[in-house]
Amino acid sequence: MTVDLRIFTEPQQGATYDDLLAVARAAEDLGFSGFFRSDHYLAMGGDGGPGPTDAWTTLAGLARDTSTIRLGTLVTSATFRLPGPLSVQVAGVDQMSGGRVELGLGAGWFEAEHTAYGIPFPPLGERFDRLEEQLEVVTGLWSTPVGATYTHAGKHYPVTESPALTKPVQEGGVPIIVGGGGKRRTPALAARFASEFNAAFVSAADSRRLFDGVRAACADVDRNPDSLTYSVAQVLCLGEDDATLRRRAGAIGREVDELRENGLAGSAAEIVDKLGAFAEAGAQRVYLQVLDLADLDHLSDVATKVLPQLR
Repeated sequence: MTVDLRIFTEPQQGATYDDLLAVARAAEDLGFSGFFRSDHYLAMGGDGGPGPTDAWTTLAGLARDTSTIRLGTLVTSATFRLPGPLSVQVAGVDQMSGGRVELGLGAGWFEAEHTAYGIPFPPLGERFDRLEEQLEVVTGLWSTPVGATYTHAGKHYPVTESPALTKPVQEGGVPIIVGGGGKRRTPALAARFASEFNAAFVSAADSRRLFDGVRAACADVDRNPDSLTYSVAQVLCLGEDDATLRRRAGAIGREVDELRENGLAGSAAEIVDKLGAFAEAGAQRVYLQVLDLADLDHLSDVATKVLPQLR
């Protein structure tokens, strides 16, 4: 079984840049292929202290403070940034990293963080319209040849004769990740724009159904479905004994039995078995949601007890 493992963090729950750097460097040193972070401005439970950090600001720092690990968002909300400045921002971080950046982009869903920070939150249909147009603009700007200009006659984000700079250093532009459980628009957007489709926090069976939907959407636009990477995201709680499991579950406010049902929890053998189920469902990559950023031994345990069984 070959499964690519990446580390996925939720800094809106309260994390400084130094907290993120420690996890990113540990992930890099231990052999994980990527360090990703959510893009949120409000904690989901708890007081959120010391507060959120901006995703692309911290990724710019990590681009200079790490050397080999892939970096990105899972996912940036299209409501947060205009697509033109976003394309410049992400391309700049890609340059700073030497071509190690990936952009997860979604429609946005967490209304409370929008009202808490003065960000407009349109209805769902409009958010998807804006996401589709953002994907068109961002990829269009990156793919415009140097010396040419880019124009987009869009409803929400019209662009006129843009020089389409700055360019990413990765050939073809920064890889785009699209994810979600939508049955129609989400798989269609993945088929048109994405390098990767992500099924987050659902079962292996549901992941398979979502992957099949993307494959069908690829057929509709004459795209080879195998040209996408298929991934999942699952919360992590590894412990070879009950005391360790209970301690790590308690640190993130969860119950062991619930984590076993809804995540990757238990011994290394249990986690490998569950990863096998996701692999059989079509997952080639798994984002391990690490919620206790102070427990770097957790990453080390996965690296020594799980990673070697996936290569």
